[in-house]
Amino acid sequence: MDEAKLQDAIANPSNLGEMEDADAMGTVGSPECGDMIRMWLKFSEKDGRKVIDRASFQSFGCQTAIAVASVATEMLKGKTVEDAMAMTAEDMSQPLGALPPMKIHCGQMVEGALRAALEQDAAGTGTGTAAPLSGPEGNPNAPMLAESLQAPKPGGGKIKIVFEQPESEA
Repeated sequence: MDEAKLQDAIANPSNLGEMEDADAMGTVGSPECGDMIRMWLKFSEKDGRKVIDRASFQSFGCQTAIAVASVATEMLKGKTVEDAMAMTAEDMSQPLGALPPMKIHCGQMVEGALRAALEQDAAGTGTGTAAPLSGPEGNPNAPMLAESLQAPKPGGGKIKIVFEQPESEA
């Protein structure tokens, strides 16, 4: 793994945040375990072909998932839907170098969120869920990831979300 690229992607993630005018959205993960990624896509037409104009994401999970999602959203710009659908987790994490075995699932989550968004775009619904969410599936007004994680759980379990700021270099 290229530690410098990984640290840069963690400290300065690209395309982080909700995209209000997105054409498609896909979510993967589970509020129960805490690892979730939501990806938004905005399309345009280029030379008569539908291409990804912009991509953004939100992530609750480890820093590696944030880094892979950041790199992937940059890689997706200008790709056709077909080219994006053919991308694998390994393709999306490649600029960071080989991920350690215990972090491979981070790339797979990003791939899952991308596929969910692309499949829902193809279905014409605009929102997709590749794994359970607290909110109703297919709802364009699905809860933000923080709301999904904070939703009451059967049995009264609680989750505490703590947002940390990256340490600045002096």
